[in-house]
This record gives sequence, structure tokens and C-alpha cells, in this order.
Amino acid sequence: MSRRTTVRRALVVLVVVSCLLAGVASAVPGGRALAVEDTRTGERLLTVPVDEGDTVSLEYTHSVEKTRVLDQYTVRGDELEMTRMEFESYGWGLPSRADVREENGTFVFDPEGSFEEIHVTPGDVAHHRLHVGDRTFDLYDRYGERSVRIALVHRSALEAGIDRLTP
Repeated sequence: MSRRTTVRRALVVLVVVSCLLAGVASAVPGGRALAVEDTRTGERLLTVPVDEGDTVSLEYTHSVEKTRVLDQYTVRGDELEMTRMEFESYGWGLPSRADVREENGTFVFDPEGSFEEIHVTPGDVAHHRLHVGDRTFDLYDRYGERSVRIALVHRSALEAGIDRLTP
């Protein structure tokens, strides 16, 4: 057998093994991630790994009051459980009859509710920012006024590995 034939066979075996490994990695669960998707096209715009109990927050400026609002969620199973809301003034859409307390000049409310998805349309006034752990993503700067869907998704081990390789 010639050296050339041996090299060809080795390359074929390497390609077949690589394909098998990629297939297995794409079938093996790799955890969850928070995904931001375009609501019109379904295009995935952002994927951030998350674990059970991680905090995800949506921070924005109230369109009428022009004050800061923070909606905080905790990853619970396949849902985002709303665990805290902070706001600096009462305005349309903010809880006026809830059990609100004041902490350091900010109103705080512990709402009930879990969501499979959250829909947001970033705007130049609200200037929505998404906080996932210690990372912040400015939704308006990134996507303009595109309506987005924020939800938890399951990833394969292959997707999780690719996420680790990309910044």
C-alpha cells in the first residue's frame, strides 16, 4: 500500500470520526441559555448561557416618567420567574396597589408570575438593557426598534461548546 493511499484512508477515517463526534455532541444536552430572537423573523440574535437560579434583568427608562425601572427574573426550570421590580416613581403600568416598599429612595415590589417568554420593543426613550449575570446587552443599540422575544432555550453540547469559543 502506498503512502498516498494510507494518508487518504487516514483522512477519510478522520472525517468520519469527526462527523460522528459532531453528531453525538449535537444530540447530547448541553444546558440552557437565554435567547433573544427577532419576533418577526425568528432569527436568533443573541444566546447567553444560564443556569438554574441565575438572575436576568430588564432595565429601561419609563416612557412617561423618564425614570429607571428594573424588572428582575430568576431562571426556574424552563421559565423566568419575576422576582423583583424596582422603580423610582409611580407612572402608567407600574404597580400602584401592590405591596410596595421603599429601599434607598427606590420603590421595590416583589411580584408574582413566571413567564416562558418576554416580548420587548426597544425604543430610544426606554433604551432597554438586558442584564444576564454580570453581562449587560444594550438591546436598543444592538437591534434598534426590532421587537424581540426573550426566552430560555435548551442547547446541545455542541452549541454550548461553540458558545464557549465565541466572545
